[in-house]
Amino acid sequence: MSAVNIQARKAEDFRQLHHHNTPLILPNIWNPLGALMLQDMDYKAVATSSSAIAQTLGWPDGEKLPFDLLLKSLKLISDKVSIPVSADVESAYASTENELEENINLLLDTGIAGINYEDSDKKTGELIPIEDLARRIHLIRKISEARDIPLFINARIDTYTHGNHLTSDQKLQETVKRAEAYKNAGADCVFPILITDPNHIKTLISEVDLPLNVMVFPGIPDLKELAQMGVKRISLGGGFMKIALQPMKKLAERLQNLEGLDELFGNEINSAYVNKLIDQNKH
Repeated sequence: MSAVNIQARKAEDFRQLHHHNTPLILPNIWNPLGALMLQDMDYKAVATSSSAIAQTLGWPDGEKLPFDLLLKSLKLISDKVSIPVSADVESAYASTENELEENINLLLDTGIAGINYEDSDKKTGELIPIEDLARRIHLIRKISEARDIPLFINARIDTYTHGNHLTSDQKLQETVKRAEAYKNAGADCVFPILITDPNHIKTLISEVDLPLNVMVFPGIPDLKELAQMGVKRISLGGGFMKIALQPMKKLAERLQNLEGLDELFGNEINSAYVNKLIDQNKH
């Protein structure tokens, strides 16, 4: 099977994962080893976090990481696993449609099966007009179709983070309006980042005929309740990376006091386990 056909199959497999009875859980990763670990644990797909990739490479989030480094990271991850990879590409580092076309093609070259694409302006911090973002989503859909890759487009809606001038009800109304427009433009899923109100979540599920992605954030219902509501995708954003960093920090503090050997020697994540992950997934 050709590389394009494999990528197309992964994209379609990823789409189907959003239509199961149980939600797709995505602890967002930032490197090949994390992706290999999740694959070994029988996760059916992996997703990246823009903040985790940028920060672990020493850059702040918000398209500050050079685009070529993002592309290299995504290529390394996609090449190492056989399951679909969805990439958080922010606004695809594009301020014009010509830039968007060029960058989406470069992103597709990495082998990814899906993207998160957001609707706020990096420079102004304002929400992008609905018609402009819908036009960009439509362009992404056209580009992927021209390459015979049914790229999964997860439309991130920033009304709950950038709609400070809106009341709670207005944020919900604006989110529904944007979700409908993005669906009509070719989006496969909607992602109102930092939504926490269970009534808002239920309203979106009932009024928008697309899978709903909710990110883990203080104040959300618990995961089982989200599943019962009908949420189809649950992601962690940069939270998974921060969880990984926490025990490293605590051990580093213990080592400063000449302690911590018990943790080092008792760690179940040993060289044999890591090598097994890498060796069994050689291409």
